[in-house]
Amino acid sequence: MRVGVISGESAGRASLARGLRLGASLAGLLALSACGGGAPPATYDLTAPRDGLSSGRGRGLLVVAEPQALQALDSNRIVIRTSEGGIAYLPDAQWSDRLPKLIQTRLIQTFENGARIQAVGRPGDRLVPAAQLNSEIRSFGIDEKTGEAVIELSVKIVNDRSGRILAGQVFTSRVPSGGSVSGPVASAALDLATQALLRDVVRWVSARI
Repeated sequence: MRVGVISGESAGRASLARGLRLGASLAGLLALSACGGGAPPATYDLTAPRDGLSSGRGRGLLVVAEPQALQALDSNRIVIRTSEGGIAYLPDAQWSDRLPKLIQTRLIQTFENGARIQAVGRPGDRLVPAAQLNSEIRSFGIDEKTGEAVIELSVKIVNDRSGRILAGQVFTSRVPSGGSVSGPVASAALDLATQALLRDVVRWVSARI
């Protein structure tokens, strides 16, 4: 039986060849990464309305929980509901924060702007509230088929001590988007729809606590 022996020189050449192949592979990966880079996506925000809230003497203490949402909406991506009924994301555009957190913040600010509540905050704030506002984002995006910004939010007022649901309501807001799914136009239509919905939610909740 013959036993093959690799000389030191042959082993060195083999090692060098492996090193060159590995280096070439790493260089290729870095080049692909560089090609994948580019300008960061444009960032858009939502507005807490100040008008149309019929402000008055505040009463009641309320905490506003972060809304629940399916994974498709629990991000900072701007959603497009396609004509085929699927979900896509607007390229090169994003919200300033995760959508549930952004809605929570703007909802609290709308209560504050309207002075309809004596005090409002988040769970964990040093408040002893009479109630907590729980919600779920059912829809939030551009409907490609109808050319509208569509928002649907399910809201429940819960007794903070007993956990009993005091009242519940589903709010829907639709605003024409002009048939465009570009970042500036889509975000503007969704912002207008959000403001209308927040006004309705604040009026409804304020009348019940």
